[in-house]
Amino acid sequence: MKVAIPVDVQSLDGAVAENFGRAANFLFYDTETKAAEYLDNSAVMSAGGAGIKAAQAVVDAGAQVLIAPRCGENAAQVLEAAGVKLFQSVGGTAQENLDAFAAGALEALANIHAGFHHQG
Repeated sequence: MKVAIPVDVQSLDGAVAENFGRAANFLFYDTETKAAEYLDNSAVMSAGGAGIKAAQAVVDAGAQVLIAPRCGENAAQVLEAAGVKLFQSVGGTAQENLDAFAAGALEALANIHAGFHHQG
């Protein structure tokens, strides 16, 4: 199973990024092979729609699970439509969240918020 986690640094010892759509990178971890891959988040500099673009990148990479602190409503719709299961991250590192997921200790992500609209 491929698990995606938004991270700011490319390390299992790094913290989970606070903002899914604006995370610098995504960690993709294969629970069977224990292989970790990282993908730069091309949506990080987007003026708008970063969450949707980030969600599509997660889907395109073949992730079946996303672990994040929160997720925008539009991004969640993209992920859920593709069958990606959303889980609430816990404080700590990406590795600690992977361990909690493997132990069945993570809850379904309930922190889904409406998108932000910047006026300028």
